[in-house]
Amino acid sequence: MKSPDNPLSMSVSWTETSDTVSRHFFFQPDGQFSVKVLDDSRPIVHKMAESFVNQFFPSGFPYSVNEGYLRYTQFRALQHFSSAALSVLSTQSLLYAAGLRPTPAQATAVSWILKDGMQHVGKLICSNLGARMDSEPKRWRVLADVLYDLGTGLEIFSPLCPPLFLETAGLGNFAKGMAVVAARATRLPIYSSFAKEGNLSDLFAKGEAISTVFNVLGLGAGIQLVSTVCSSMQGKMIVGPMLSLIHIYSVSEEMRAAPVNTLNPQRTAMIVEEFLKTGKVSSPVDLRYKESLLFPGRLIKDAGNVKVGRDLHKAIKPSRLKELKEIFPNEKFLLSCGNSWTDMVLEHNASGEDALRGWLVAAYARSEDSISERVLQEAYDKMKSVMPSLLPEIQAKGWHTDRFLDGKGIRFGF
Repeated sequence: MKSPDNPLSMSVSWTETSDTVSRHFFFQPDGQFSVKVLDDSRPIVHKMAESFVNQFFPSGFPYSVNEGYLRYTQFRALQHFSSAALSVLSTQSLLYAAGLRPTPAQATAVSWILKDGMQHVGKLICSNLGARMDSEPKRWRVLADVLYDLGTGLEIFSPLCPPLFLETAGLGNFAKGMAVVAARATRLPIYSSFAKEGNLSDLFAKGEAISTVFNVLGLGAGIQLVSTVCSSMQGKMIVGPMLSLIHIYSVSEEMRAAPVNTLNPQRTAMIVEEFLKTGKVSSPVDLRYKESLLFPGRLIKDAGNVKVGRDLHKAIKPSRLKELKEIFPNEKFLLSCGNSWTDMVLEHNASGEDALRGWLVAAYARSEDSISERVLQEAYDKMKSVMPSLLPEIQAKGWHTDRFLDGKGIRFGF
């Protein structure tokens, strides 16, 4: 050890011993931490299990990740396995439709070549939807796999109409191109939701390792299938949809397990709804299975039926702008209450906190029988009294309130 005069420069080490294993733990002065196994008499099966965890799971698992990561990983593995097997079936079908008679090995090799052409067009079109993917990464991840399976289905059934081979293959690759962009764009927000200790790179690397292993296993299964039960078109028409169902179910369960902690319209409305009903704040883990993957834009009555991102001239009458700014002074939101819903308009630099403030005002106002200027003012005053204690509680639950991802990109400067 270094001099105790400066505790920050000291190295610290200790040894932990159990019945079967002895480990030496060592803290360097610069903060680096290392572990060395001194003695290990565990059965070979236990050693192999630990080696597997170290290879395919982040360091410190399960304490270094948020809840749900194991379930996410299980279904991610199944998703990649079924997707890879489907790709072999579709490639062989495309080659048959083109008039070739490939072997299973040829089908696997050519699957890397048929990703060009129309696929690039699909990628370019989908790249314009990045803001929406930031707002709803789960929904777009599921949609990506639905598009991928639609493209794969077109390829599998292409031998049924050989004269339309080019159109079928082109449409299939177009859908796959969009799927590739959506899947890659949503990968980072999903991984970020599990990064508990700033270990995003470790999570990403281990996640890709698992994907690679199960892609290879899926390719092997696909080769076996096209050599046996899927050697005929009838076999492909039975096995293909079954693999697709497994694929879509896996990615849906994968996304439901992810505790995304950024604020978007759906999650903000759900937080406000739960707070007004119970007085408690839900965490990302609490809400993950309640989020709608198909209809994230649904209005929630108990949270004020708020719509975000409509054009200013559609949301608010120009004659009311000055009046609303007087009701909500120094705020970065404006509210316009209609018969069926409440429009919320945000300024360019509005954060998640600003969106929460506006949502609470809308919810309080909607709880009254009729909405007038007086009701809006009372709702605004009520929000201001609640927010100082509510905001720290929301942040303590793990929500990021420094930004609001509405997905539309329509903001205004007043």
